[in-house]
Amino acid sequence: MPQKISASLQKNLAYLQNNFAASDDFYTKPLQISGICCAVAMFTGVSSAERLCHLALDMLDRDPAVWQGGAGLCRYLLQQSRIPAEPTPAEDWQSATEFLSNGMTLLFIEGFAGAVVLSTQDMPGRSVGTPLGEGNLRGAQDAFTEHLRSNLSLLRRQFRSGTLVAEIATARCRAKTEYCLCYDRTLAPPELVDALRQKLAEIEIPILLDSAYFASFFKQDKLNLFPAAAYTERPATVCARLCEGKLAVLVAGSPYALVVPGFFAEHFECLDDYSSGAVFAGLIRLLKYLAFLLAVFAPGLYVMSVAFTPEIIPLQLLAKLAQGEQATPLPPMLEMLGVTLLLEIVREAGLRAPQSISHTVSLVGALILGETAVSAGILSVPILITAAAATIATLAVPSLYEQTILFRFAVIVLAGCFGVPGFAAAAVTVLAMACGSEPFGYDYLYPLMPPGPAAWRDGFVRSIWSRLARAGEVIGRDEA
Repeated sequence: MPQKISASLQKNLAYLQNNFAASDDFYTKPLQISGICCAVAMFTGVSSAERLCHLALDMLDRDPAVWQGGAGLCRYLLQQSRIPAEPTPAEDWQSATEFLSNGMTLLFIEGFAGAVVLSTQDMPGRSVGTPLGEGNLRGAQDAFTEHLRSNLSLLRRQFRSGTLVAEIATARCRAKTEYCLCYDRTLAPPELVDALRQKLAEIEIPILLDSAYFASFFKQDKLNLFPAAAYTERPATVCARLCEGKLAVLVAGSPYALVVPGFFAEHFECLDDYSSGAVFAGLIRLLKYLAFLLAVFAPGLYVMSVAFTPEIIPLQLLAKLAQGEQATPLPPMLEMLGVTLLLEIVREAGLRAPQSISHTVSLVGALILGETAVSAGILSVPILITAAAATIATLAVPSLYEQTILFRFAVIVLAGCFGVPGFAAAAVTVLAMACGSEPFGYDYLYPLMPPGPAAWRDGFVRSIWSRLARAGEVIGRDEA
């Protein structure tokens, strides 16, 4: 049971001193308002003392009233004054601490068992920029930031409807991080809203620094590699998903929104698909599906063909491949694993290295190491070309990068050890994971499987806008 705030100002000041005085950014000051003893408390790094003075205390001096004690002063501040304050006071120390951490100022009044919460937030934050991980040629170019309220304002600017609901809650973690559940109350299935709201309330986690921390709790099968939710840093994308009846989760301190439920086909969509012509957008989407298959299965298919089934390779190409493999000391499977690992190391080094030398790391890894390995006879040229092509194809679907890499390694190992049966087993495993995933009871492969009008309306390809406008894809209505 949370400890209640006392009606004694001295007891409240003693509690503040015992719990927050060790922090140099904590500020408290006793004062009198119309003869009533009061005190203000705040954290200077997230609250503005100047704003408190100009917006709150100056108003009090100009508004005469008969207070009739601390309770009357509080009632005047909340119901009659122009002071920007929360509609209800903080009645316990747990909620008071959360308000202080969120940049609010607490006003304690002698004779009132509570604290008036004044809106004096002044948190430093990054300005709205362009998306770094989701490039597009047309459409909105703004991206989420780390400030939860700013992200909500960006979303409301895109979704200008009174049906948008934003439920802010505090996660069960040590840092008391806020998160926000967003949905359209007329489109989102009520059972989905209730299930997600309950799931978020039950999650207990040591620390919450990103919206992706929630994703693993949404999986029914923990061994399934496909994600149950999608991520985006674009308010426009979130707006589009809300119009489909889906839900979005925003977390304070994270510039990425979590969209629930996430479907397989959504990883191959982007804003440019709907800004371009239907024919061109359909072609690009089919190329993305082909790139995903190439990234996952091409290295394993090469290893299987060279080691177990050379008869499926044309003779002229087989002679070239045999010539290259004879000059290397390692079998094809170990070569492919080594090159794939090397490319991943180069990628990770380029990503984590300081920006000033990241390009140098990529250049050295891609050119010097690769060329040297081929010249020394450690790696063959076909192996290097296949691995590089698979790596480039992976970048066509960046949201499935982690899954693609894991699947690729599994396919290489199984195909290299067991040949055709191993390759087939790997393909069946990937398909089984996709078919077996049901985020919140919805088919993960919708609208691709089973094939139907929805698959050709906005699945494998995209139909023209006049047809899309008539269809109006909404989960729960069209998925049956």
